Order: sequence, then C-alpha cells, then structure tokens
Amino acid sequence: MAAVVHLCSTPGCGKQAKMQCPTCVKLGLPPAYFCEQTCFKKSWGKHKAVHEEGKKEDLSSTVAELTKMIADTARTPDGRKRVFPGTISPMRTVPPHIVRPDYTETGKPISEIESKRQHIIPVLTTEEQEIMAKVCRLGREVLDIAHRAIRPGITTDEIDRIVHGACIERECYPSPLNYYNFPKSVCTSVNEVICHGIPDSRELEESDIVHVDISLYK
Repeated sequence: MAAVVHLCSTPGCGKQAKMQCPTCVKLGLPPAYFCEQTCFKKSWGKHKAVHEEGKKEDLSSTVAELTKMIADTARTPDGRKRVFPGTISPMRTVPPHIVRPDYTETGKPISEIESKRQHIIPVLTTEEQEIMAKVCRLGREVLDIAHRAIRPGITTDEIDRIVHGACIERECYPSPLNYYNFPKSVCTSVNEVICHGIPDSRELEESDIVHVDISLYK
C-alpha cells in the first residue's frame, strides 16, 4: 500500500510536508501540513485564524450541549422538568387588509402613550361599548381555541401559530404582536416562571400550568 503524501499548506510552497499542525489536531480541525518550521511560522498569521474559528465553534457546541443536558435533567421539587427558554421563531405576518394599531411597524404605541385615558377611568359611549363587546366575544373564541390546543408535547410556538391564525380568520390583529417589540401574537406563561412569556420551541409536559393571554385589535 503506497504511503499518502501531503503537500505543504503554505500558499505557493508545494513541497512535501514533513510536519502537521498540532493545534489543528487538538481542536479536531481538518489537518494542516507544512514542509518545515520556517513555512509553518510564515503561515502562522493567517493559519491561527482557523484555530480561533474552531474554538468558537467548539465553544458554541459545548454551550448548546450543556444547555440541553441541564434542560433534560433539571427538575422541580415535584418532579417536573424546569422551564428553560427554547428557540423563538420569526415574527409572523399579518395580511395588509387587516386594520392594525399604530405600533405595528415601530413597536411604540404612540396613541396609547399620548391618550388621556392613561390617567383617568374612561366611560365608554354606547357605540364604544358595542365595539368592545364584539371584540371581547372574538377574543373569547380565540382563547377557547388556544385552550383546546394545549396538551403535552405541543410547543407554545405552535399555540402562537394557532392563535395567530384564529385572529386572522376573524379579521383581527393579534394585539401583542410587536407591542413594545413583543415578537409573538400571544403571551404564554408556563408554570408561572414569568408573566407575558414569549412562545418558543419548548414542549409542554404533563402537569405543566399554562397561562394564555389573548387580546385582539379590530
């Protein structure tokens, strides 16, 4: 069986390699070969950047593995898995024909901030009461849909998808979406860890307590 011949990794050299970068071996990176120490030193300025990238990738992988291990093993006193943040999916879009609040693009509810109703208890007109009652009925419908979707194994991000779709079907804008830059269409709080939690990729477990906060704009 013929021996494998490696060439020097230094650009423009082309000589047969006699040594291998030990750091690449240690970090588990693709092997880098050099003909002699002189070429190795000559290439060091650029080659060490490969090591830095390798260390970053290795660190990211280690952190991800540790996070998963902790999430899989950490338990509450009653035996449930502790709640750890999952992955947050991109913000969902709303069809252009649906009426939307002023914070849709900027995340700042200017009309709310400047409203006198921030400082007084408003008395609604008959027309405003009718509008409020209609929106509340629609909100109740969406809340019931969200409640029916809750089960072990479902993610809160999937609940957000269901709620978002239910709002759109009713020609409503899901009020939490981009309110002060909130990235989702519903607030989900698992086991009272946080109020107004952001839906993510964590799967619900048997005996989890889930709070769902629904509000609509129409």
